[in-house]
Amino acid sequence: MSRLLATLIACCLALALASCGDDGGDETAATPEPTAEATTEAPTANEFLPEGCEDVEAPAPKEEGTLEAPKEKLSASKTYVATVATTCGDFKITLDAKQAPITGGSFKYLADEKFYDGLNFHRIVAGFVIQGGDPAGSGSGGPGYSVEEAPPSDIKYTPGIVAMAKTQDEAPGTSGSQFFVVTGEGAASLTPDYALVGEVTEGMEVVDKIGAIQADPNSGMPAAQVIINSITVEES
Repeated sequence: MSRLLATLIACCLALALASCGDDGGDETAATPEPTAEATTEAPTANEFLPEGCEDVEAPAPKEEGTLEAPKEKLSASKTYVATVATTCGDFKITLDAKQAPITGGSFKYLADEKFYDGLNFHRIVAGFVIQGGDPAGSGSGGPGYSVEEAPPSDIKYTPGIVAMAKTQDEAPGTSGSQFFVVTGEGAASLTPDYALVGEVTEGMEVVDKIGAIQADPNSGMPAAQVIINSITVEES
């Protein structure tokens, strides 16, 4: 693959990371244009569900969140670990309290409010990211507020990094509730526009399992559902 082609592919994938803050925008408008060979709907059969995952239905869409923006910030002197319990297993995220106290504080706030419970991973892009945290289940929903915190200028979106999605119109570092976990090197060329949450420090095999589920090549809608049962954050 030529360097130019690889760059073009990375740029197209970057467009798929748009999500909704509090402006009601629809991230699906930022996905690559359909091709003649591509289907516009996700496969319906769960034959592609990885071993060890529960066979579940897609959750019913929820209304846009109405939460007020949190004032909580993470303390740099503490350690915060979020356990993401899914229908494919659990993984843990160590929140970056030093470099992302505002974004991490919002993520913890949403977890404490049980906002994420019952939501799904609505977008899967092989070798790139898995994305979830949208109450609408379509990529257009959010918590009813947004926060802003510029990510580190030298951030690299390498496998295991967790960051927040945003619309293309929002300022760098803006986030609502939608987050993504990097699963492949395809995200390494992303510009530092996506607010840092932390990094997966346990259960990356679960993330990879979710990331291997077949999905529509345009929307990223997965063939089989993975539900977030809960996200709980412990501090020490």
